[in-house]
Amino acid sequence: MLTSKSTKLTKETKEFEIQKENKTKKKVPDAVEATKKKVPAVPETLKKKQRNFVKLKTKRLRKKFGQKVLRKAKRKFIYEQAKHYHKEYRQIYRTKIRMARMARKSWQLIEAEPAEPKLVFVIRIRGINRVSPKVRKVLQLLRLRQIFNGTFVKIKKASINMLRLVEPNIARGYLNLKSVNELIYKRGYGKVNKKQIALTENF
Repeated sequence: MLTSKSTKLTKETKEFEIQKENKTKKKVPDAVEATKKKVPAVPETLKKKQRNFVKLKTKRLRKKFGQKVLRKAKRKFIYEQAKHYHKEYRQIYRTKIRMARMARKSWQLIEAEPAEPKLVFVIRIRGINRVSPKVRKVLQLLRLRQIFNGTFVKIKKASINMLRLVEPNIARGYLNLKSVNELIYKRGYGKVNKKQIALTENF
């Protein structure tokens, strides 16, 4: 009887232990699943935003690099152009000096021909009364819309013909640095707080 009871007890204890083990085994995956559920997955919209941001960044960097290369090439071209012009003017200057020396040596003094003026200053001296439509149009083209308006005109065949048409209404003359300075200081003005102020006025 005792042996049968003891065997029953051992069987019961074994069964109890097995059930306990099974319970613990079931609990572990539940905990793992819970932890998995706690970690939030990255949403698709955020992923898309990140991809777009990366694309935009690469595009911006490429554009920046391209602009940098272009600027560098432009600077190089400007430098080369300036170098070429400097060389050309230097050669012209040296040829002039060489010719002058040769002339001095051979006792043939070459008188420097005065350079023809390229600009003329035109000022309007008459009003609009008794002015033909053609003359009025030419005055508008020359930007001489009012009396005492002045403008610089390049000397060309067309501009000379225009000036001849409006001859009685204008006064013209060739320029030098002194006359230009005097004209600017006398007639020039700036605007401060929507008011005309002469350049020579201290404020």
